[in-house]
Amino acid sequence: MAQLAAGRRIVLWRHGRTAWNVENRAQGQSDVPMDEFGHEQAALAAPILAKFEPVALWSSDLRRAVDTARYVAELTGLTAQTDVRLREYAVGLRQGYTFEEFKVAHPEVHHRFFSDPDYHVPGAEEMPEVRARMAAALWDIAGALQPGETAIVVGHGAALQAGLLGFFDAPSALREMFAGMDNCAWAILHEHPARGWQLTGYNLDSVGGPRQIASGENADSPAARRAR
Repeated sequence: MAQLAAGRRIVLWRHGRTAWNVENRAQGQSDVPMDEFGHEQAALAAPILAKFEPVALWSSDLRRAVDTARYVAELTGLTAQTDVRLREYAVGLRQGYTFEEFKVAHPEVHHRFFSDPDYHVPGAEEMPEVRARMAAALWDIAGALQPGETAIVVGHGAALQAGLLGFFDAPSALREMFAGMDNCAWAILHEHPARGWQLTGYNLDSVGGPRQIASGENADSPAARRAR
């Protein structure tokens, strides 16, 4: 693919689908593998991303991201470098539960989670923490690129959204502008010669068609939107 005025480029790629994605379980930093369909998604997307001719491949150290990255690694000869800063949100007490199961297991915490936007779920990360670590990782990756070079970064849906906002130093309230990234979809950051870094593509995939809707993880409460 032609480079635009020799600007650097970062492709943010969400991992392929897992069984917990299907079940709307809070994955957080649990090491859940991709399911068979997730592997199919990664295999379809990898040849498209390889056309960007990346010089670097980065990944969260969680298995679902590392295994997704391998599909591009096999086509490009690159070795994925892992970085714990690229992990998904830690969701604390919610990890492994659907919202219905969480309500049964921890009714008081569930109630406060959905009624109090300032409530902090035990063990969970808040957006400012994730935003800061993700932005730092992305800026380090950008800094290692030469003009005209591309890096692919494999990560997780909610953390990638937070990282985008942090990378551009945009207000966290703008998060609601972004739909959730689909499994194995990607976003493109490109450095314009006059305007600096820009978001030139978002939630792109190898198939197209209607977007996925994750009902449980997108429950309509301030706390849920903040911590999903």
